[in-house]
Amino acid sequence: MLDGYEMTVGLEIHVQLDTDTKIFCGCKNEFGAEPNHHTCPICLGLPGTLPVLNEKAVEYIVKAGLALNCEINTFSKFDRKNYFYADLPKAYQISQFDLPFCEDGHVMIQLEDETEMKIGITRIHLEEDAGKLNHAGEGIASSDSSLVDYNRVGTPLIEIVSEPDIHSPEQAIAYLKKIKSILEYIGVSDCDMSQGSMRADVNISVAPTGSDELGTRTELKNMNSFKAIEKALKYEPKRQIKVLESGGEIIQGTLTWDDEAGKTIPMRSKEEAHDYRYFPEPDLVPVIVEQEWVDGIEDSLPELPDARQKRYVEELGIPEYDAMVITADREMADFFEAVVKEHNDAKAISNWIMGDFSRLLNEESITIAEVKFKPADLAQMLKLMDEGTISSKIAKTVFEEMFATGKNPDTIVEEKGLKQISDTSELEKIIDQVIADNQSALEDYRGGNKNVFGFFIGQTMKATRGKANPGMVNKILKEKLEG
Repeated sequence: MLDGYEMTVGLEIHVQLDTDTKIFCGCKNEFGAEPNHHTCPICLGLPGTLPVLNEKAVEYIVKAGLALNCEINTFSKFDRKNYFYADLPKAYQISQFDLPFCEDGHVMIQLEDETEMKIGITRIHLEEDAGKLNHAGEGIASSDSSLVDYNRVGTPLIEIVSEPDIHSPEQAIAYLKKIKSILEYIGVSDCDMSQGSMRADVNISVAPTGSDELGTRTELKNMNSFKAIEKALKYEPKRQIKVLESGGEIIQGTLTWDDEAGKTIPMRSKEEAHDYRYFPEPDLVPVIVEQEWVDGIEDSLPELPDARQKRYVEELGIPEYDAMVITADREMADFFEAVVKEHNDAKAISNWIMGDFSRLLNEESITIAEVKFKPADLAQMLKLMDEGTISSKIAKTVFEEMFATGKNPDTIVEEKGLKQISDTSELEKIIDQVIADNQSALEDYRGGNKNVFGFFIGQTMKATRGKANPGMVNKILKEKLEG
């Protein structure tokens, strides 16, 4: 893709933690409230206030660190990161600099060609989120003004910093999806990118292939769409190469992605760590976590995606690709397992989950939690197919009706008269009539044109409105056409 050059990507993933309250005060941690409704003197940084650390936030970052194979530092501290911006009322952010809670982790990713890769994680640190600016076009009449909502200020946030192990858009997206999946599995965040619960800063650099040094990087801030990140990772390295080959140099800076124009746009030069004047947070003591407490959290971790994927392949016998797709989403994996408990054909279930089920979820833009029918209903529909009560074609009609109404399959089959015709004498009468009505096609078939057989199958299914047992139709037709 990049002739003579190699791209290196570093990702800083910001994830809001799903605690009931904010990180240093008792304000509610909730998305979607009226602007500036969940604020107090502490999160607004008013004089004379002091932060108090939320223990649940510490538990969640330790949980995340363990799930991402990190070393957990039993001694950690907070630092002040100083910068002035309208969405940061204190003019500094309580973050972590040199002693984060988690270091030296990794995840394994699987690419579409089934290649496996290990992506290193440098660190995970805990900090408070900033507020949100609403610019013109977001309900603001004036084009030269912005409004600030401080509800998000003080939301507990973890930042997951990757090693420079990523060298393609495909690898970057696989890594992001894997992190998202693991965090959803352990329940520390909903990772809803549309609400900003998960977003990423994307660092991109290029260097000649084989070079021992990385090129100068640019950074795309607050990306919250996999598609946008993928597009940016295809555009930005080519832009940098064009600059280098024309004799220019890459300026380290912060960019924004213009999705409509399909290109990156410079925002400002990039600050270095020293520009933030980090120093230890004087209002918070260092945090010491007991190893016994960490061990208890580790013991409480659920089965993670990789382990679940392996179990599905080894115990349920489904293909590795099916297992990878299903286990990527915990809700989908839970739904799949609930169906398997009711019906023992795991492959048939995975086909429906990955096919019509996923299609309808996407078309309706709903989550699995919003699905109207129960796992037991899908199991019952598959049993009706196995028993010959409905055909595979009719099952699609039944499934769509289940999805739309939440009715169980037995009720749908009864109400719509969808029961498969498996009575031999009834099918023989219908087939006799189809043959009688198509003598010319019969002569063609007996004259050696065996392709006409498909025509008779279609006419029979049409006459029975798709309710004839396909296997029986095939057998009876062959006997009668060749008789």
